[in-house]
Amino acid sequence: MRVALAQVTSGEDPAANLALVEERVRAAAERGAELVVLPEATMRAFGHRLDDVAEPLDGPFATAARQIAERHGVQLVLGMFTPGEPRPGSERRSVTNTLLVTGPGTHLGYDKIHLYDAFGFTESATVTAGTTPVTFRCGDVTVGLATCYDVRFPALFTRLAAAGAEVVVVGASWGAGEGKAEQWDLLVRARALDSTCWVLACGQSDPVAAGVAAVAGAPTGIGRSAVVRPDGTVLARAGAGPELLVADVDPDTVRRVREQLPVLANARL
Repeated sequence: MRVALAQVTSGEDPAANLALVEERVRAAAERGAELVVLPEATMRAFGHRLDDVAEPLDGPFATAARQIAERHGVQLVLGMFTPGEPRPGSERRSVTNTLLVTGPGTHLGYDKIHLYDAFGFTESATVTAGTTPVTFRCGDVTVGLATCYDVRFPALFTRLAAAGAEVVVVGASWGAGEGKAEQWDLLVRARALDSTCWVLACGQSDPVAAGVAAVAGAPTGIGRSAVVRPDGTVLARAGAGPELLVADVDPDTVRRVREQLPVLANARL
């Protein structure tokens, strides 16, 4: 299965971000990609108000994304925001941080389970947590979903593997800071080893590397998207700026690695 990770820096305007999606999906499809992944917060970058763009999966943004995917014959994963729970005492409504999966025969969402209440950021103040792991089929391959901070929680990845996942997509908008790039690199490899799955980790590019002013205090991305094999080795890695990373993922590798390293079968807890 050929996959493409479209590392981008999204902005405030959802319409402009959709144009960026169209451009990257077209380029990926021209290179033969069956699955195209864009990062968390593709709909609108962090550092901007989110509740005024949040919409359901049958709303205009998700519908336009579906049309893009269908037009180019790919399965598309990207980050958007859907309505969350009401916030008592506030005129603003909470949102849900959702990975949309859409394309021919597919249209569903994964709501981020682990909210980023760390490093001085409090995602739970404005975001409703999801509760349910999600997988979908891309051709003959089962794909699981995770979002950014989820990558720090191995149990989600082993649960996705137990549900049949051979590939796990991680959409991210990773926060910058001392040691954060090293943590990202380590975590995406560790989760591949934990689950003996391919990990497709697609992050927002570094705004500075993209020539865009970064929003102070917001987790707006560092790049370093990666395609990681089930044995934890890196097949391909992007740099800091916008980039289209295309790679061939062989699901038979999962079977071979699980025969040699049966951590899922050997688990006692």
